[in-house]
Amino acid sequence: MSLIDRTRAVLDQAIGVYRGTPYAGRLTGVRDRLDAPLRVAVAGRVKAGKSTLLNALVGERLAPTDAGECTRIVTWYQDGHTYQVQATPKGEAPRPLRFTREDGAIDIDLGGLTSAEVERLVVTWPARGLRTATLIDTPGIGSLSDQNAQHTWDLLVPDDEETPADAVVYLLRHLHAGDVEFLRAFHDTEVSRPSPVNAIGVLSRADEIGVGRLDSMASARRIAARLGADANVRRLVQSVVPVAGLLAETAVTLTEIEVAQLRRIADLPVKQAEELLLSADRFVNTRPELGLTNLEREALLGRFGLFGVRLTSTLLRREVATTATDLSRELAERSGLTQLREIIGSLFLERRDVLKSRSALLALAETTRACDRPGGEAVAAAVEEIMASAHPFNELRVLSSLRAGWITGKPDVVAELERLIGGSGSAASDRLRLPPDAGAAELTDAAAQALTRWQRRAENPMTTYEMAVAARVAVRSCEGLLAGMGRPR
Repeated sequence: MSLIDRTRAVLDQAIGVYRGTPYAGRLTGVRDRLDAPLRVAVAGRVKAGKSTLLNALVGERLAPTDAGECTRIVTWYQDGHTYQVQATPKGEAPRPLRFTREDGAIDIDLGGLTSAEVERLVVTWPARGLRTATLIDTPGIGSLSDQNAQHTWDLLVPDDEETPADAVVYLLRHLHAGDVEFLRAFHDTEVSRPSPVNAIGVLSRADEIGVGRLDSMASARRIAARLGADANVRRLVQSVVPVAGLLAETAVTLTEIEVAQLRRIADLPVKQAEELLLSADRFVNTRPELGLTNLEREALLGRFGLFGVRLTSTLLRREVATTATDLSRELAERSGLTQLREIIGSLFLERRDVLKSRSALLALAETTRACDRPGGEAVAAAVEEIMASAHPFNELRVLSSLRAGWITGKPDVVAELERLIGGSGSAASDRLRLPPDAGAAELTDAAAQALTRWQRRAENPMTTYEMAVAARVAVRSCEGLLAGMGRPR
């Protein structure tokens, strides 16, 4: 049986045990959640650019990015066949809300409710970006209102250990003490709580690091690489990716009208264009002969930022991209959005079943502790058996221990171990450090060689105990790779 099937079976068993109690309905919801899209929360400090990044991931400007009432409420964005918004007031049933959409973002009428009275908003919207993952927008950590920040803590670090989110994308502008405090809540070597393998760090508003220069993203990538290699950061998140959020959002919502306006700048002589774009004030108020009104220029700044206008006009001048479609693809790449999507795909979506099973077993374990029923001990034992024996969970434990620095060794050995157990993605090519287009023979040969190496390391009496335990997990990973390729182990 697959991990999901084993999890579903123990949930079915538990629903029978807890039938007639309030926990039965909760467990039924947990079981149904196994077949739903992965839930990914977007969190970070105030003004880190959470809503802007969420819009970029969705591919539409849905989440409001101003400081309105709705930004203080935990808001779920999920795929559906209809357009609707529901509010769940605290202690009450969900109710539909009226909404309008102007300039892309949804303007929600709370119907007399305040943000303090609403537990969550659920926005259902047919969107390609929401088919594989439900995105959860959270109020900023460290806001002036402790109550707003508490909503995020309650969602992602609940007292009962059960969190509605399967994974977290955490936005950093720099590593603030509050970020460390929050992310440490996800760190545990046991799968029974969220861990750094379920979190990705995003160096947000990355274009501002280089003060909007054309090489700003290169500087941001160097800083993100240093952060990602820092032992303290590695204990908190799997990876750190630099993203220029505003440019990423604009990349996926770019219009031909905006491209035509930017071509006017690209058509200027290089020196004149550079002088025009020295500052936002010069861009808005000089060169009336450009043929763009002040309002149009302000709108471009609002959509691209000064860095984005500089970059986009340069790309058009050099004919790197000539159409809105080509330019959209190029901006997504240069903003860091493409890399972030790839990392979310390899570290979250490819690990979907593991993360969802983990969330379900976490909820089930809490139920067995909270409610004593005949048959509950058998359910608790089944949960413990899955957590202890399922190989994907063993990989997560080893990965967490590596990130925490509890498993040590030669750098090249530790790096190979981390990749082999899925630290850089679950695909065979990622695990074996081969190109994505590597052939079956090359993959099989690399897996067989890795199996031999890690078998020897596991059996070597000079190997430390921690590394020997990890090596046995790596051996099982290699055996799984070879089995998947149809080669006998």
